[in-house]
Amino acid sequence: MATHRQFHAVRDRLPTLYEVLARDTKPPVDLFSFYIYMRDQQRAVDYLDFWWVSLSRPRFVLIALETPDLEKTGSKRSSYVLDHMGEINDHAGPSTEPNQEEKLKDQSLSAFLRQDNGTSNHSPQSSLGSQQSAMRASGDRPLAGGERLPRPSFMSRDSPTRTDSGSPAHTVTRADIRASAEKILYTYLLPGSEREVMLPQGIVQQITTSIEEEGRDDPEVFDSAKDYTFQAMERDAFPGFLRAKALGNLVPPSLFLRLVLGLISLTAALWAGFTLIFLDAPRRLRAWEIFPFTIGIYLLFSHQYHLDPILALVGLSEYTFFNFSRLEEPYVRKLLTKRALMALLVTIIVGVAVIVLFIFVPGYRL
Repeated sequence: MATHRQFHAVRDRLPTLYEVLARDTKPPVDLFSFYIYMRDQQRAVDYLDFWWVSLSRPRFVLIALETPDLEKTGSKRSSYVLDHMGEINDHAGPSTEPNQEEKLKDQSLSAFLRQDNGTSNHSPQSSLGSQQSAMRASGDRPLAGGERLPRPSFMSRDSPTRTDSGSPAHTVTRADIRASAEKILYTYLLPGSEREVMLPQGIVQQITTSIEEEGRDDPEVFDSAKDYTFQAMERDAFPGFLRAKALGNLVPPSLFLRLVLGLISLTAALWAGFTLIFLDAPRRLRAWEIFPFTIGIYLLFSHQYHLDPILALVGLSEYTFFNFSRLEEPYVRKLLTKRALMALLVTIIVGVAVIVLFIFVPGYRL
């Protein structure tokens, strides 16, 4: 495990989504930064939340199997499964990731739960999902007190006092496992749900049938949706995240502010420059144009490169507007330092050329 956690220190490349989700990276390309990016820029944090919840279910199921008040008929088989499951690791990635040990663990756990399902008293008509289906069909919303429930997130630290099935928070029963599967279905997957994740209809129909009609609640029931969500994030969101965090260090509101202030400063510098030229002002007076020209050009090049060179050189990256984190990922810091030096060199060259032109051009009084 120590070698696994130290891998980021010797990585001489940009990280993959697998490594970010497995917490093998440091700011500004860590899991927290990816969450902020998905929330603020992609507006698709529900995809990340769903993927994380579906990933966490095997651990939740194992806790339930260890709980004494699980159905008594399955206690011996539960102990056997636990003895052969080993330790759950936090490795992230799709269920098709080539980790045979973890895959075999999930398959063993799912096989046990499907076998145990035949001895339980689960009824599709009495499930939470079926009750919510009836409420949807009648136009009612499954909300307590007529108010909309807050949108939880996997990043929140609050722990409920009771579980989904109504049992105390310190115990987990088989009913909690079923309730958690139905809650995921009705929170993220069904059309019109509160935090709907857009998935192919075939995947949604397969999961709905497995949970509501077949009574399944094993971890593998969400594998197809989890894989699709991972691939969608990897294809659509993660490249933009790397461009924003590994090649730049500013967020969109800060970029817009720099564009506005840069245009204002450059416009003022040009107005003052031409005014002093046509007033035939002395060069010592025109030398004051250095400040507005420098500020305007610096801010505009920062907007163009999505990078503040000074912040990058001191090791800072912006994760929300005017909130900064240290550049701790070695390769990203080296990459941003190179880009900062290049952007700073271009800014200096352009700035010097413009300033020399407006200071040393001969004046002509109109």
